[in-house]
Amino acid sequence: MRIIGLTGGIGMGKSTAAAAFRRARIPVFDADLTVHRLQARGGRAVKAIEAAFPGTTRDGAVDRAALRQAVLRDRAALGRLEHILHPMVEDEERRFVQRARRRRCRAVVLDIPLMFEVNGDKRVDTVVVVSAPLAVQIHRVGLRRRMSKADIAAIIARQMPDAEKRRRADVVVKTGLSRAHTLRILRRFIQGLADEPKRPLRH
Repeated sequence: MRIIGLTGGIGMGKSTAAAAFRRARIPVFDADLTVHRLQARGGRAVKAIEAAFPGTTRDGAVDRAALRQAVLRDRAALGRLEHILHPMVEDEERRFVQRARRRRCRAVVLDIPLMFEVNGDKRVDTVVVVSAPLAVQIHRVGLRRRMSKADIAAIIARQMPDAEKRRRADVVVKTGLSRAHTLRILRRFIQGLADEPKRPLRH
């Protein structure tokens, strides 16, 4: 089974790429969605986050805006949060891959925004990076999130530079031209997976 890692900075087009894989009936593990579930009412991470960051939960769920403000410009606080969340997300990821193996899936996608930062690229066979110019990235984030330009800049600065991600990628999908262009590149990549001879991979 081929394990594909999908990554890229905020606003780079991961959701579009993930949707294309799903349409091709390739299962996708969404790390961001997993984090949301862990932080939702009754989620596994809620108590640990409240203990580490008092006042950031409400009615049994994490107040995401309050938590973001607590860690956005504090690297030590962000490290504490990651120490709570990352092992839980990796546990969910392992279960996802195990289920896919049992179903004999030809390929799966791990959609992990911080893949390189957490060494997640070591757990995949192929890394696909989505990339767009900085101006496009900022515009996209501003459209879909109620965040100030300063907060957007802080998030982008915290992530690995796009140029470094592209350098370390096996496949780069440029998403700043048009949606049609992006989908054409993704369809070509997905078709290549279907055309590959069946051979053992390292996973």
